Amino acid sequence: MKRVAGGGRDMTVIGLAVLGITFTLFSGCALFEDERTAKGRKLYNHYCSHCHGETGQQGEGFNWERMSDPRPKNLASTAEMSTFSDEEIFHTVYRDMKDTTDQKVIDDENYFAVPTMPTFKYTLSEEEIWSIVGYVRTLHGMSLSYDLETRKKELEEALQVAQQEMEATKAAYEAAAEKAEAAQAAYEETLTDEQLESYEPKEVTIPEEEVFLAANEKYETAKAAVDNFLKRPKKPQVARPDLSIAEEDRATQAKLGKQLYNDKYGCQGCHSLNDEGGVVGPALDRAGFRLNPTWVYRWILYPQAMKKHTRMPNLGISEPDAKALTYYLGTLQAPKPDNQSATSE
Repeated sequence: MKRVAGGGRDMTVIGLAVLGITFTLFSGCALFEDERTAKGRKLYNHYCSHCHGETGQQGEGFNWERMSDPRPKNLASTAEMSTFSDEEIFHTVYRDMKDTTDQKVIDDENYFAVPTMPTFKYTLSEEEIWSIVGYVRTLHGMSLSYDLETRKKELEEALQVAQQEMEATKAAYEAAAEKAEAAQAAYEETLTDEQLESYEPKEVTIPEEEVFLAANEKYETAKAAVDNFLKRPKKPQVARPDLSIAEEDRATQAKLGKQLYNDKYGCQGCHSLNDEGGVVGPALDRAGFRLNPTWVYRWILYPQAMKKHTRMPNLGISEPDAKALTYYLGTLQAPKPDNQSATSE
């Protein structure tokens, strides 16, 4: 009887232990989700809330009233936001900036042609942007349905396949190159000294090289996809620019820069001119006086290299566009306001 009773107590203890393990597993999953949501909230508050508001309500962000139409959507509206898939929200944030006056861009139903909505493709990792999408979903009472773990697994599997193909084609290419070199050396052994004096080896085409180069490119693309999912883009080395240019060409480039400022990169969403435009960044009316052109160029290309936690994202601006924008900003030389002291510049 004692044995039976003792066994009952043992079973009770085991049962409680199992319940404890189960609770730990489920609370661990909840914790994982909460950590992702918390990460998304932190990124959203830093990069998005000044325009979209802390809770996603229109008019809540301090920059919302300063923005031109179309102003940011009501992220708290279930009726509106439920019409967008997770992928559509993601690609609004993770896209290349395009000229929104280009008719092809206007007609592209899959492209979000609002220049004042910046891209974060070149600032954050893919996983970080998905965490923002997940947090945005909570603002209108929904949750992220996109399967991130499957996405990660697919990228890793694609990389593994690409690496195996690259290594196999590399080995085949090296073997073929070694064989071709041996054949060339054997042929040269048959030549007389007189023939060798005038002999010029012909370039040998090795078919395996082209196959290897294609496989290697595929591997690098797959590796970049995994890196971009997990890590933020690498800091580029921004060389000192040559901004010397003929005055006539400078005027042409400045005109282009103005168009890029407004229609492609949407700088007016965060910066103001003549008291019109955003207030996230500084007013640029006197940028031509205040800012060093080389500094401006480097800041435009990669702001995080100049100030790590700046709210200004890297917009993926090309070097020619960065120069045009720099020339345009150099033309902004408004007179100093009457109430501004001479030492405030």
